[in-house]
Amino acid sequence: MPYARITGTGGYLPPRIVSNDDLAADLATRGVETSDAWIMERTGIRQRHIAEPGTKTSTLATAAARAALDSAGLQASDIDLIIVATSTPDFIFPSTACLVQANLGVGGAAAFDVQAVCSGFVYAMTIADALIRAGSARHALVIGAEVFSNILDWNDRRTCVLFGDGAGAMVLSASDKPGILAARLNADGRQQHILHAAGNVVGGQVTGDPFLRMDGQAVFKLAVNSLTRSAHEVCEEAGVAVSDLDWMVPHQANIRILNFISRKLGLPEDKLIVTLDRHANTSAASVPLAFDVAWRDGRLQPGQLVLLQGVGGGFTWGSVLVRL
Repeated sequence: MPYARITGTGGYLPPRIVSNDDLAADLATRGVETSDAWIMERTGIRQRHIAEPGTKTSTLATAAARAALDSAGLQASDIDLIIVATSTPDFIFPSTACLVQANLGVGGAAAFDVQAVCSGFVYAMTIADALIRAGSARHALVIGAEVFSNILDWNDRRTCVLFGDGAGAMVLSASDKPGILAARLNADGRQQHILHAAGNVVGGQVTGDPFLRMDGQAVFKLAVNSLTRSAHEVCEEAGVAVSDLDWMVPHQANIRILNFISRKLGLPEDKLIVTLDRHANTSAASVPLAFDVAWRDGRLQPGQLVLLQGVGGGFTWGSVLVRL
């Protein structure tokens, strides 16, 4: 039975950078008060990338995909599975994955989307791993991509300061050497109300509230407890200790959440890959974007043991343990 290994990574961020000061000045014109100090103290975010109006999620996803293919030394025609994790698809259908496939100029491979919000990339990785192990795919392109700025209420400073736009991608390839060692996915739909965007299109009209809404305190508590438990479970499944981890690549939601989890796990904070300060929360794109940064700057090295974690609306969470 083949294993799935990470053979390439890529990322793409819209060129427009919005600093906290820039955002505060823009929000002030709407009568919303905030500041760089207020945002930094509560989140650890300094800036975010915001797509220009009209930018499609598939455009960001395609750019990240091309970077990952180049990193892996593969052509688009080599890919036999494309999975896109997103909560901001271009359309109701076709899937964003099919649009990326068309942008890459290929056809024939399976292509579909996964919707698990900020856990989406971890969910997508786990699905790709299972299909590679089953022999259904040899090279899988797994992408997390979001234009979250499209679903933000810019009059709600509790949420609009937290998010950014971007895309990250990985190529997973079949190998006789173990790569993905273990994965654990979970959800609790009873907690759907603490983080949601509950709008819908019915009869050509938007019904409900189309903007992201969040109970920050409830999300904080559930995220810390769920991800701490998930980390122990996935390490136990793989037969390794949490202390054996070389790196953790967590969902980039809030620096306080990341620091709480590292303390509960007994991991030094310098073992965390953190891009939150530069990227903000890019939902399904946050884990692959952070991974790509650390891959390209040399922190991630062959043989290292890396834990990837996601947590998001649904309520969903999950962990993937990888040997590079």
